[in-house]
Amino acid sequence: MIRVLSPINFDVSSSFSLPASEQRILDALVSSPKLYTYANKHQLRFEIALRDRIVRAAGELAKSRARFAIFRFSRCNSDFWTRDERGGFRLRPDVTASEAIQDIFVHSERYAFECATAIVIVFYKAVLDVIDPAAFNRLFADLLLYDWHTDRDLGIQTKKDEHFLPGDCLYFKNPEFDPLTPQWQGENAIYLGDGFFYGHGIGIQTADGIIAALNRKRKRGATKSAYLLPDITQVDFAYLSQFARGFDEFRLPIRRPPFIVGTLGSATFLHR
Repeated sequence: MIRVLSPINFDVSSSFSLPASEQRILDALVSSPKLYTYANKHQLRFEIALRDRIVRAAGELAKSRARFAIFRFSRCNSDFWTRDERGGFRLRPDVTASEAIQDIFVHSERYAFECATAIVIVFYKAVLDVIDPAAFNRLFADLLLYDWHTDRDLGIQTKKDEHFLPGDCLYFKNPEFDPLTPQWQGENAIYLGDGFFYGHGIGIQTADGIIAALNRKRKRGATKSAYLLPDITQVDFAYLSQFARGFDEFRLPIRRPPFIVGTLGSATFLHR
């Protein structure tokens, strides 16, 4: 169920329906057993768009020529980034953050990084796709890509929750990983929807597929299987929505009628 706190009018005309990929996000939100609350329709509309772009960015990175590498062997395009002693990528002062993030997807063959950095790259690329580029460059002027290090304006937060949606990041833990390959102690993965996840170094797989891949990286004699943790990592959708481009006058349409729209006081609810 979705609750929008400010008054909201829903356009139910099929001629103004959301793109299919975004409609799938709205369907998941409305169908979830969890209650999602938004201050206004702009925040709801923005989250739908950003989740969709996260899924798209994950798919693009999966198809790219960027390679998996531990920090020691990471690499980047020196035209846009300076590789530091830890294996992280720091934005060069003579380029913008938007140009540098785009380059990872344009010249992907020049990059190699591990799975946490891959997730952060996906988040940044998706945010770039939905906020004003000037705002992106201002917010992330000192960009550093290294593990889970992120700019505070991205608003990365991890919480306990078993109900995840497309665009959320999950973590598969490998409790008996081979100590010779500690990079396989777990896998960060973006949920793409329809039971599929993207994890850098493993690719697009079902949960069972990722678990099977991690189990092949266990130490000899291991008996404990890898498993999905009940944790969700996501960006701060509400905060980032203030920088959106082109969504201020966007009406939120409902493509199919089986949504129940109701009000209670000043709040509007969507339920199926």
